[in-house]
Amino acid sequence: MEVLKVGECKIDHSIEDVKSKYESQVAYLPEDVKASFSDFFKAEHTQEILNDVFHLLKKYDLVDEEERETRNKRLTLVLKNL
Repeated sequence: MEVLKVGECKIDHSIEDVKSKYESQVAYLPEDVKASFSDFFKAEHTQEILNDVFHLLKKYDLVDEEERETRNKRLTLVLKNL
């Protein structure tokens, strides 16, 4: 039996899912993070990366400032190291 972590999602997200999620959250993202997405969308990525980026963007507009900073750092790390 597989054990899921709290908040873990078993759905694989497509690049279209990530683009859609990005478009719904772009107004809330800092400029440096937004700039990194243009290269991200031009390349192919593993399913793990797509899922990770999708979940970092998910409900971004609803999280508190501390959580946003954490997500921004993670997004920057993921997007700059591809």
